[in-house]
Amino acid sequence: MTTQEVWNQYANDVKQFIMSKVKNTTVTDDILQETFIKIHTKLHTLNDVTKLKSWIFTISRNAIIDYFKVTKQTFNTTDFDIPTEDKDYNHTEKDCLHGILKNLPKKYRDPLFLSDIKGLKQHEVAAQLKQSLSTTKSQIQRARKLIAKGFMDCCGFVLNDNGKLVGEIKDKKDCNVCK
Repeated sequence: MTTQEVWNQYANDVKQFIMSKVKNTTVTDDILQETFIKIHTKLHTLNDVTKLKSWIFTISRNAIIDYFKVTKQTFNTTDFDIPTEDKDYNHTEKDCLHGILKNLPKKYRDPLFLSDIKGLKQHEVAAQLKQSLSTTKSQIQRARKLIAKGFMDCCGFVLNDNGKLVGEIKDKKDCNVCK
């Protein structure tokens, strides 16, 4: 698939998604352009074409978050759910993680997102959230523990002797979090 074909198929949907988050036409156009530049330069790295739509929306979501970060605006991470395909799909760790993260209290989810997903240093997270560094560190640690517990509750994972989660993802119908 070429960048032009991707543009023809997804540009309007991506533009609406961006506009729904930033509420500014000029910024929307800039982020859309940035998104498609990234798509153009990285399209050859996409191994599974069935994941194209979610890959595109992930790129646009990250560009939106970068915009909010650069402009030092606050945002709610729950507003960044990516539109998904309606087709049946294999149940994966990502599905469970998405369900677990969605159920995390906001006070844990936001610091974890900024630290572990966006890659900010914990003192930067504390500054952005306007709270103490010790509070931020505690919230990130608690969020990580809640994620591990979520996998244990969701699909019956267990901690091995090294403290690592081990187990297999159940079918979606048997999963306690995702069903």
